[in-house]
Amino acid sequence: MSVWASGTEQGQNLFLRSALVLALLWALPVLADSPLIGLKRIEQASPWKAVGRLETGDGGYCTATLIAPDLVLSAAHCIFEKSGKRRAASELMFRAGFRNGRVEAERKVLQTVLPEAYQYRGGDWLTRVANDVVLLRLSTPIATHIIDPFIVEPRPMRRGEVSVVSYGRGRDSLPSLQHTCQVLDSYRGAMVMDCNTTFGSSGAPVFRRDGTKTRIASIVSGSVEIDGTRRTTGMALPALVTRLKAKMIAEGAPPKAQLRRIGVGTRASGGAKFIRSGGS
Repeated sequence: MSVWASGTEQGQNLFLRSALVLALLWALPVLADSPLIGLKRIEQASPWKAVGRLETGDGGYCTATLIAPDLVLSAAHCIFEKSGKRRAASELMFRAGFRNGRVEAERKVLQTVLPEAYQYRGGDWLTRVANDVVLLRLSTPIATHIIDPFIVEPRPMRRGEVSVVSYGRGRDSLPSLQHTCQVLDSYRGAMVMDCNTTFGSSGAPVFRRDGTKTRIASIVSGSVEIDGTRRTTGMALPALVTRLKAKMIAEGAPPKAQLRRIGVGTRASGGAKFIRSGGS
């Protein structure tokens, strides 16, 4: 399943004529991209084990990140089928720290919430990118002594240096780190970056580093072509994630199905008596 959002969709011209593209023409020179580093060794991967794969039942996947013991962030389009049908939460699985078939933790998804403004198809493409976020609640929390979640950066980011950890086509068996790439500019809640991403990288966390703190400033939505150069797109997160958390509480997680067995010779809650074979 292809989960990469293409910038060639209807509405791209709107984006290219926006103030964002004009600003890019005047942007300061950008440092050369750093290479992708496959996190093969445990000491390389350990700081990033909150990043994992969000997998669907048909073999598709996106990148996703744990932001609380029971909450995961990814791209909204990742939970839709090609037909436009939204997947049930029960079809999704988060596999944290996935490396060569092994995981740090694995959980089914219990609930998903999307921004009201997000449309999988139709509407303004720029608005879709700016709202391409899904918040997922896991069926069981992952203890913080197993995986320490990443925090969402509370300050909106317009430009600057970032890092990205992602999975992708040709490198889907373990995460890859791009230590340095750039947010070139942002407009109407959407961002353009020069980070190295591809199919499967949708939902990947874009990290802002501030001293010893590493926080999620954006997530990867897809890509757009500007003046013949492919750029990665993302969105501003702080206010969006706050709204999604409130929406998740308002909608409430669906109750887990529980099978309750009634032993022979006991009374059910309605008071009916079950008779043992050969007598009461």
